[in-house]
Amino acid sequence: MSLRSKVLILLDVDGTLTLPRKIVEEEMETFMETVRKQVTLGIVGGSDLPKIAEQMKGMSVLDKYDYLFSENGLVGHKDGKLFHRQDIAKHVGDDKLQKLINFSLRYMSELELPVKRGTFIEFRSGLINICPVGRSCSQEERDQFGEYDKVHGVREKFRQALINEFGHLGLRFVIGGQISMDAFPDGWDKRYCLQFVETEGFETIHFFGDKTSQGGNDHEIFNDPRTVGHTVTGPEDTIRQIKSLLNI
Repeated sequence: MSLRSKVLILLDVDGTLTLPRKIVEEEMETFMETVRKQVTLGIVGGSDLPKIAEQMKGMSVLDKYDYLFSENGLVGHKDGKLFHRQDIAKHVGDDKLQKLINFSLRYMSELELPVKRGTFIEFRSGLINICPVGRSCSQEERDQFGEYDKVHGVREKFRQALINEFGHLGLRFVIGGQISMDAFPDGWDKRYCLQFVETEGFETIHFFGDKTSQGGNDHEIFNDPRTVGHTVTGPEDTIRQIKSLLNI
């Protein structure tokens, strides 16, 4: 049995394969080509497929990784082919989602931030993305909010407010990336993807991510007993840790 069939490495995107919302560097692409010759590779990101593909230099990303799980695994591709898609609207119900969206918009309307732009709520197949600064912000504004959030805890305070208001509905709220949060039903965090790989005969499943602390969108899969979790500080650290793991 080859190492490739025994070991699966799952990787977050923002802060792990790339800098937040930046394009993957050539060094990382070349390195992952080498790694894939030794082990099975998968991506599990919170963003939807178009956003992940944008960061990974196009839809060819589906051919470069054995698995691609977008939206925390609610949309799954294997060997380049779609095999699973979940629908949050059908699962939760539009009445509950509308209450969540209305509350979030009211909350964000009272925030005083360095700047505000557009697209504060983004509806995806498996989750609702909530962004206080607005997803249409420029990269400079994104970075500005990221630094502001580190000091003022904007997203963490917002997350606690959402937990207090909607936690009883079986919804979870996690901080991901640089500027936003995700809302989804219990169990629809990144652990969701594990159901599709745990029966594939891998002896070890490694997960690499940067948001592994409580409240981060990598926390649950990082701590899951089915995975060996690795916390990284950025793409360079990801390469360093994988080199050490595989002795390459």
